Amino acid sequence: MNQKKADPNNKTVAENRKARFSYEVLDTVEAGLALTGTEVKSLRQGQANIQDSYASVEGGEIWLINSYLPEYLQANRFNHEPRRRRKLLLNKREMARLAQSVEREGMTMVPLKIYFNDKGRAKLLLAVAKGKKLHDKRETEKQRDWNREKGRLLKERG
Repeated sequence: MNQKKADPNNKTVAENRKARFSYEVLDTVEAGLALTGTEVKSLRQGQANIQDSYASVEGGEIWLINSYLPEYLQANRFNHEPRRRRKLLLNKREMARLAQSVEREGMTMVPLKIYFNDKGRAKLLLAVAKGKKLHDKRETEKQRDWNREKGRLLKERG
């Protein structure tokens, strides 16, 4: 058997699964994260939470707000603040496009997941999304339940 080993660099660290339920994702952008050394080490241990976080345009830059990266235990006094604002690294054209969609069209920038790419760099998958209303959420729930039930029925009948 020729099994492919999982690349330790290319892995998902944190995922915001609630975002796809609460928002209708219209577009996604891959952004870099400006991190300190202890934040990267904490991420490599697989500890992060972006559940209640969001991105905001301030001063021509885009910031990730309210994300949680726990302190790296071995760093003692050189540690980082767990809930600090982190700058997102995007080119000017992407920043302008995101800022325009947020300001003019009333969209929201929601982080979907943090992962390490092939080169071992920490990246954030940022979504431009529109908030769902309650009836839209119910419709999504119904559709997911039906797909699950359909899979069961097809499996039974062979």
